[in-house]
Amino acid sequence: MAAIPRRFLRHRILVEPYLGRSSTEDLYGPAVEVRCLLDEKTRNVRTPAGDTVVSSSTAYAYPGTKAPPKSRVTLADGRKTKVIQDAPRDGGGLGTPDHVEIQLE
Repeated sequence: MAAIPRRFLRHRILVEPYLGRSSTEDLYGPAVEVRCLLDEKTRNVRTPAGDTVVSSSTAYAYPGTKAPPKSRVTLADGRKTKVIQDAPRDGGGLGTPDHVEIQLE
């Protein structure tokens, strides 16, 4: 596995993984610091349900990083957002690095 080089993971975000919903509120796990490369470009993406939504940023993280949809994320500047979806990207032995793409609202 040729993973994205750690030297490219220049940013840090906090991810509070979404655990589900109680009768009154959403539930989240403890915050985990994730090293990533943060691309703050707005683009249209599809949700796991197939809806098209606007993503304000995309974080590229090391393989194995977990950020389930609806997880809360705090960016380095303090801005809070939520995960639209996370997608493992496997280069399949080609020259592209393996990583996890985390699309943010």
